[in-house]
Amino acid sequence: MHKELLSATAVILTFIAFFPYIRSILQGKTKPHVFSWVIWGSTTFVVFLAQLADKGGAGAWPIGVSGVITLFVAFLAYRKKSDSTISKIDWLFLIMAMTSLPFWYLTADPLWAVLILTTVDVIGFGPTFRKAYCFPHDERLTFYLIFVVRNFIAVAALEHYSLTTVLFPVATAVACLLFILMVAYRRRMLATRQRG
Repeated sequence: MHKELLSATAVILTFIAFFPYIRSILQGKTKPHVFSWVIWGSTTFVVFLAQLADKGGAGAWPIGVSGVITLFVAFLAYRKKSDSTISKIDWLFLIMAMTSLPFWYLTADPLWAVLILTTVDVIGFGPTFRKAYCFPHDERLTFYLIFVVRNFIAVAALEHYSLTTVLFPVATAVACLLFILMVAYRRRMLATRQRG
């Protein structure tokens, strides 16, 4: 019962994080990078399947819900004509993400998929880091902060701890935290320049 309650809390935090972010996209205030969100949605959902395969149980559900909503954000970003610049490196990230499935199939071990997908997901942050570095006010930091907390709660909700079940949520939480620090730093730098 304790694990299910933690999982439910993490799912609720997922909705709390995404609701204002999606509303902000619809209002044209937030302009997410389409390709980052396609990559994140794909990788997150496959990691959810890998966590289930490795008996992650209730702790896997927040990741699955997040994967579905993330793909919806990608759809909105495309539909709203958000940042859709796609570079060769973006295509490389997507291809790398898709290679995880054959590795999982060939090795019959979900860990290989999770290792590849976690790497791709964190590297896939690249276009968003690049965009936010140039335009630090285009992102909502509360969204990423909620995801840091949500991911650690999801880890606590896992019914089986292994590298397969823990790696992705922890790595994603750390990437979100680094993103928050970078954007906050850039906002402060730009404010200092405007005052000076």
